[in-house]
Amino acid sequence: MGSQAARLAEGPRWDADAGELLWVDIHGEALHAGERTIACGSKVCAAAPWRPGVVLVALADALAEVHVADGSVVHLTEVPHGRAGMRCNDGACDVAGRFWIGTMAEDLTPGAAALYRYDPDGELRTVLTGVTLSNGLGWDTSGRLMYYIDSTTQRVDVFDCDPATGTLANRRPFATVSDADGIPDGLAVDDDGGVWVALYGGGEVRRFAADGTLDARVEVPAAKTTACCFAGSRLYVTAAEGLFALDVPYSGPPAWPYGGSEVRA
Repeated sequence: MGSQAARLAEGPRWDADAGELLWVDIHGEALHAGERTIACGSKVCAAAPWRPGVVLVALADALAEVHVADGSVVHLTEVPHGRAGMRCNDGACDVAGRFWIGTMAEDLTPGAAALYRYDPDGELRTVLTGVTLSNGLGWDTSGRLMYYIDSTTQRVDVFDCDPATGTLANRRPFATVSDADGIPDGLAVDDDGGVWVALYGGGEVRRFAADGTLDARVEVPAAKTTACCFAGSRLYVTAAEGLFALDVPYSGPPAWPYGGSEVRA
């Protein structure tokens, strides 16, 4: 197990085309792309691969593209928080290249946040409202099941998802975490349909089988575990303190890239 320090590490995503890991340090205001660290000038809350040398990021109140070679950050669209004290939080792309990004109130005002979908046509669309702490997002390999965490519910939910349109339906509970075990945060879905959930305050990642039963637990040497992703059979885990790498007897897909065609100069 290796580690790398940060102020608040989040959102690991394996960029298969670049052969490198993307992750963010929210309070450090930095995007990490492989061995490079890029200052973004704002809290950077989530990242997704896009084109070669370009990463899509969610800043506190906007989406932007980051050009890794020169570190330039180009704003794309504002996120319509609608009130002060809000920021973006976890986000990921689905199989069709739509970037889903959630928000949160810094003071965790109940119901103040939302989940948005940034489509490849460049339009940001509201998907869910009444959210408190939007967190883990992930899909099964078919893209027809979307797993989602609003952390204050202590639950992982699952939706039916139409891969062609991104439309969600039939939200239902998938798995529940006891308050005493930590707060469900980020998640990743493996090749067998298992859902791996990082427990903030619990110092571990739990695997729930496709039927929602708990069947594996992996300890992390940092209590404030935030998120995870797969790079083959390697599981990358972020915690408030930094980044860790673990080898596990499962494998998972890389991050799907954002599907937008335009890259601004």
